[in-house]
Amino acid sequence: MQELESTAAFDAAHDTEFFAALPARAAVFAIEPRPDLGGAKPYLLKTANLRQRLTRLLGPPENNSKRLNLREFAGSVRYREVGSPFELIFLHWQHARRLWPSEYRDRLRMRPPPVLKVSLANAYPRCTVTRRIGASGFYYGPFASRRSAELFASGFLDLFKIRRCQIKIRRDPTYPGCIYSEMKMCLAPCFAGCTKDEYDAEVARVVAFLSSSGASLTAELERERETASESLDFERASAVHRRVEKTTEALRGLPELARQLEELNAVVLQRTAEENTVAVFPVRGGHIAEPHMLRFAELASEPRSVEHILREWLEPSSGAGPGASNYDHASSATGEPSLPQRHRELEDHLGLLARWFYSKPRAGEIFFRERTAGSGAAGPRDAGGTRRNSEWPYRRILRACSRLLAPPEQETGIKTE
Repeated sequence: MQELESTAAFDAAHDTEFFAALPARAAVFAIEPRPDLGGAKPYLLKTANLRQRLTRLLGPPENNSKRLNLREFAGSVRYREVGSPFELIFLHWQHARRLWPSEYRDRLRMRPPPVLKVSLANAYPRCTVTRRIGASGFYYGPFASRRSAELFASGFLDLFKIRRCQIKIRRDPTYPGCIYSEMKMCLAPCFAGCTKDEYDAEVARVVAFLSSSGASLTAELERERETASESLDFERASAVHRRVEKTTEALRGLPELARQLEELNAVVLQRTAEENTVAVFPVRGGHIAEPHMLRFAELASEPRSVEHILREWLEPSSGAGPGASNYDHASSATGEPSLPQRHRELEDHLGLLARWFYSKPRAGEIFFRERTAGSGAAGPRDAGGTRRNSEWPYRRILRACSRLLAPPEQETGIKTE
């Protein structure tokens, strides 16, 4: 974790010099109490302008004002400058979790983003929207809001026949069923309308659809349409084509960030407070790792290329898959975090990632590790048995670094005055 490395002692008698020495830049800062205040905890805050914010907090109090004033509390200020909103919220979250381990979510008003869950531990799984991540189940997301997750789920579930009811399945032939079974939109396990193997096969198709972001079903339907056309069954080919169009329509509103959480591997690029420096935040399995700094002024004398350096950072080490994650020491007092702590941390990281990704305007850039079909011995297999390899778009990442470091007039095409 990056520490608040800059410290400034506060003396109310010389506050003008104190405020003038502060940078007018975005920062995470902690106002430390005076030594005579005993065990008081510091105030941890973030701001877009450190000098302006501390002038309001530590300046002379206004008469009859209810605004928070810490002039009599402050002994010193520790802070760290940041260069982007993403770095700001990530650093603030790290220090808040260390300072208030049991209540940081309430203080930061954090809420996990919605994801889709296929409850594989259930004998007859269904797909639901949740904000909690547990030990079992298939998770897909994150989405910008619960409404957007529900709209996507409603659209793509029409393409399959898994249940949507919340009842306990007893496979009772006398049970009347629900409206979905009457409309032939469910295999109806409630009244033994299908075997367990048939239902499991349909659930596997749903999981494959989400894992491939729709590619598995699209390929399946295209093959079926081609077979029907070759056998001159044009009526069936037309019906399958309509299903292809319905699949395309269901996928149209799918955000790029939404993926199977184990496959949510990306890099977030952000400008930093340092000159000619880009922060590279690896995201592995939805977990945000500590940033690597690309200091281009120093890299000019490096014998290795920037792409080679990025490969060393981003390629998984031996014995760790692409979804491997590292946890800082604050996760657990014993070093290795427990499973609930890991799930809670993943919820936090997904929340930070979603807050930044769905913000408008969005500062910085993100690039995903894309899966490509291959025949190598390593890598997981997809639903069709094909080996999946992953590749980072290194050239696009390097071009994005150039854009981030470009002057404002060069970056936007509009001259600044």
